[in-house]
Amino acid sequence: MPNHEGIGSMEASLERARANIRRAVRIRGYISQKEQSFVPRGEIYRNPYAFHQSYIEMEKRLKVWTYREGERPIYHDGPFSLMYSIEGHIIDELENSNSTFIAARPDEANVFFLPFSITNILRYVYRPFIASMIPLQTCTTDYVKLILNKYPYWNRSDGADHFMVACHDWGPYVSYGKPKLFKNFIRIMCNANSSEGFHPDRDATLPEVNIHDGRLSPPDEEEEPPPKRPILAFFAGGEHGHIRSVLLRHWKDKDDEVQVHEYLPKGVNYHATMRKARYEVASPRIDESLYAGCVPVILSLNFVLPLSDVLDWSKFSVSIPVERISDIKTILQSITDKEYARLRSGVIQARKHFVLNRPAKSYDVIHMVLHSLWLRRLNVRLPY
Repeated sequence: MPNHEGIGSMEASLERARANIRRAVRIRGYISQKEQSFVPRGEIYRNPYAFHQSYIEMEKRLKVWTYREGERPIYHDGPFSLMYSIEGHIIDELENSNSTFIAARPDEANVFFLPFSITNILRYVYRPFIASMIPLQTCTTDYVKLILNKYPYWNRSDGADHFMVACHDWGPYVSYGKPKLFKNFIRIMCNANSSEGFHPDRDATLPEVNIHDGRLSPPDEEEEPPPKRPILAFFAGGEHGHIRSVLLRHWKDKDDEVQVHEYLPKGVNYHATMRKARYEVASPRIDESLYAGCVPVILSLNFVLPLSDVLDWSKFSVSIPVERISDIKTILQSITDKEYARLRSGVIQARKHFVLNRPAKSYDVIHMVLHSLWLRRLNVRLPY
């Protein structure tokens, strides 16, 4: 049976956090008994006072319990390099680090992590590969049923304080097989398309950090200042999805200022070329744009941008409707130098929150993902 006294104490703690956040917004300041190493300020934040106080409350109160059931490599493991790597690093951070967010016991946790890796399920279960969601859905549903039959925590919230992390495109399909079972479940995913069942009030966008050569943080090379950026816009990537198909059809290898390639010419370095561009177009790996000092150009109106509970993307990115992809050059050329400087200043400020550290550090990408989780947990009120 649930420990109602423990639930009551936990809910009272969360209510104090909500009250402190409301007060910080009202007084336009923050409430803390310890010195703050970083104070978020500036127009890139939707409400810097709410964000700062919420982050302080998260550091004080968030506790994550990771279920122990299941064996590697599908559970308690994940990729550590290339485009799905954030999935593995978050699993590892919540299991094998000294993070203060890790609960010592499940009854002190206010969120519960189901540590299965969608990427590894597809790697090890799908042999040979079949284009069917059923094995994925069976694997994850069986895990949830094991959890809810063995512990009281899923049942007391109907899964509303439980979460998964998935960077693979198939992440959303986990919940499609048993929608009633997963109706309250928090999904933190790179594939955050609101037209495909992503719910921004419950789900959270996971930034896609593409790790090359084992380097977690941005490259050390000094980026080029705007006067030395002769390329107006840059993109290089395979034809994957409708938007990229349209982009490549209009711009592939056709313009020296808007450089769009399906495959880079031989001898051309991807990161070095990006550092010579003012804007970077259409990549889901927005972190690469920010690291290179490029202003991201967002082409999908259905993609829920990462950390958008906190960050105002209009202050450091440009949105262009898909139907106007043919006008990219005209639209970007119409942006004044003053407006571009403002956007790029926002890029420099925002990229702090997209750096991957191990162990994680305050305000970096892992802690910001946990903050997205924290905000969703604040919206859940358990009965007691």
